[in-house]
Amino acid sequence: MNREMLMLVEAISREKNVERDVVFGAVELALAQATKKLYQGEVDIRVAMNRDTGDYETFRRWLVVPDAAGLQNPDAEELLMDARERVSDVEEGEYIEEGIESLPIGRIGAMAAKQVILQKIRDAEREMLLNDFMSRGDKIFVGTVKRMDKGDIIVESGRVEGRLRRNEMIPKENLRNGDRVRAMIMDVDLTLRGAPIILSRSAPEFMIELFRQEVPEIEQGLLEIKSCARDAGSRAKIAVLSHDKRVDPIGTCVGVRGTRVNAVTNELAGERVDIVLWSEDPAQFVIGALAPANVSSIVVDEEKHAMDVVVDEENLAIAIGRGGQNVRLASDLTGWKINIMDAAESAQKQANETESTRALFMEKLDVDQEVADILIDEGFTSLEEVAYVPIQEMLEIDSFDEDTVNELRARAKDALLTMEIAREESVEEVSQNLRDLEGLTPALIAKLAESGVHTRDDLADLAIDELVEITGQPEDEAKALIIKAREHWFAGQA
Repeated sequence: MNREMLMLVEAISREKNVERDVVFGAVELALAQATKKLYQGEVDIRVAMNRDTGDYETFRRWLVVPDAAGLQNPDAEELLMDARERVSDVEEGEYIEEGIESLPIGRIGAMAAKQVILQKIRDAEREMLLNDFMSRGDKIFVGTVKRMDKGDIIVESGRVEGRLRRNEMIPKENLRNGDRVRAMIMDVDLTLRGAPIILSRSAPEFMIELFRQEVPEIEQGLLEIKSCARDAGSRAKIAVLSHDKRVDPIGTCVGVRGTRVNAVTNELAGERVDIVLWSEDPAQFVIGALAPANVSSIVVDEEKHAMDVVVDEENLAIAIGRGGQNVRLASDLTGWKINIMDAAESAQKQANETESTRALFMEKLDVDQEVADILIDEGFTSLEEVAYVPIQEMLEIDSFDEDTVNELRARAKDALLTMEIAREESVEEVSQNLRDLEGLTPALIAKLAESGVHTRDDLADLAIDELVEITGQPEDEAKALIIKAREHWFAGQA
């Protein structure tokens, strides 16, 4: 029987073109699974087969676990103190084994053993094919639609399959069996049965790779695509930079008579592409990203990583785009929050900010409106600036003498100290159940405390827009935080 087993292993190894060790491993697994059926509970069985003679031994084994952890599976685990009574030098994470009677191969159900062996062989073949495919370094998967699987499309390239999920397809794109498809390789998940390569046709990376294939200057390093934002199947924006002054980045990506950009557009079901010149200057980058709208003025808020962009009424609809598409893509492309407004809205916002700053200076510095307005006119917007800008800058203000400057700086520092003490006292009032909420940083807790939010219920009662106004968070983060704060309501916990 052992000689027949060796001959079988050799035959399968040659027929399937896999290593003998893989086939031996499949046989060992089949024997182990059959042996486990003779025991009650979740026992752990190991079979070791001699590769030369076909002889094999069978062992029952136990994983050594820490004493403090306790036994999760007594049938296959042993506490460290008990294990050392059997093997003195055994350590946590190791196994102790006990030889048991081997099950004769003849008693194994032929079909069961065959299925285990063939499955192991298929897995090995699949892994070999996948490794061979991935070793080529391709970023784009080119294949044919083979079948549908619960809404996903399985794409076949040679003997390798990729999975294009429904949410990674281009909307309204109708792919059928036999259609030729190109998609970006996003990930490889070996736990998925059948098609382990995860594909996408809607990811920004796919568009970048398509341009890389159409524009040789990108591969040569003369051009670089810095970022990409897509509304898949509708419109996209890419930001390009030239590393050679002789190369026009936009014209090169467009190509003669639009051949290059049209090739990308045709691959992406007619998705229109705006090509934007990347700039180190964030304001200039945003202005370019909002094209074709013309920008009148722009105000950058570094702290909030946001920009107020002013356009005239004729350009307002263009800047925003249908359904907010243009400004949304520009924001994704640049990484800045962009607020589009007309001149009247800008003037009103500026007036409100000026009034707020004026009230702050008059209250905290104990000055009249005239002094507050002088500070505002000179560009001061916060108490920190009054307290800590170089004194020489304030001495250059014609309306202030040295004594006035020193007095204003002293009052600003006192006001900041008082506010900090009040902030710390407010934070101390924050309940422990709010402090323990996952996702809350000390900075966020301080902002919540300043606004009178001291308990988890206080936070849970807030609307999303209220929390965004308090913390300055993105809307999706604020929503997630509120949902987290409300969890105990539905769990019936205090």
